[in-house]
Formats: sequence, structure tokens, C-alpha cells
Amino acid sequence: AGMGSDLFGSFGEATCAALVIAAQSHDLVSAGWDTLIFPLYISSVGILVCIATSFVATDFRPVRSEASIEEVLKTQLTLSTVGMTVAMFPVCAMFMPQEFYLGPKSFASACVEGVNTSKCVTMGPMSAFCCIAAGLWGGLIIGFVTEYYTSHSYSPVREVARSTETGAATNIIYGLA
Repeated sequence: AGMGSDLFGSFGEATCAALVIAAQSHDLVSAGWDTLIFPLYISSVGILVCIATSFVATDFRPVRSEASIEEVLKTQLTLSTVGMTVAMFPVCAMFMPQEFYLGPKSFASACVEGVNTSKCVTMGPMSAFCCIAAGLWGGLIIGFVTEYYTSHSYSPVREVARSTETGAATNIIYGLA
């Protein structure tokens, strides 16, 4: 429960932070309620994709043995990443303005010719989609790399386990190397 509550807390805090930042932008507030609550749309789409992914994992590729758990989890992680990537493109196109300024001024007054700041966002829907996609695919890569270095199914963990056969000192040295 501890790790799950930490993840949920981080998720809630990140969503609230995004809502606060959106509320500080004159352009996002002016674009309307749908644009302002865009972070909640991300979460909502994520819930729907999660339900679909769960259905695939329970009905099409269920866990049939202990050995298949890892494969099913990889399938779920990959499908949820692909599903969110596909689902978020139209959501970004529908709800994000083409250009906006992340601050109290408007894009037209803050982002004048020759002024280039990270608060001036052009191609808003594509910029939002790229941020979301980078997070999704980065999370997928981190998940697979972490699994490689922590799962007994792969050689790094087996090598550390083999080093314990000769004693604690060898294990410590091998673990540090």
C-alpha cells in the first residue's frame, strides 16, 4: 500500500501542479474551460486506456503460469503506452490552443518579434502531444531497462547471484564493480 499511495500522491500532485500552471496563463484561461482542465483529460483518457489494456491482459493474453507473468506485464506496459500515444493526439488537437504564453500576459503582448522565451509556446497541440509522448515512451524504456537489471530472468541479476557462491566479500566487490 505504501508504494501505491506514493504513486497516487505523486500523480495527484503533478495533476494539481499542471492545473495551477494552466490557471496562471492568460491565454489558456481565455481559451476556455476545456483547455484549462486539459491535465484532467490526460488522466481520463489514461483510465480508459488502462481499462482496455486490462481487458486485453485478462481475456486475450491472461497469465496461465508463473513463468508468463513477466510477459503479460510487458504486454500491458507496451499496450498502454501505445494506446495512450494514439489516444492523446486527437485530445491534444481538440483542446490545446495553437499558441499561448505560460504567464499572466497574452501571447500577442509577451511574444513579440525577436523575443524568444520558453514561456512562448507555438504549435500548442503538437507541443503538448510531444511532451506527453516523451513521458510515455521514456517511462516504457525506464520500465524495460529496470526490469533487465532487476529481474532474475536476465544475466545481470544472475551474475550477482553467482558471485555470492564464493563469499560475502566477492559479492560486495562484484556489486560495487
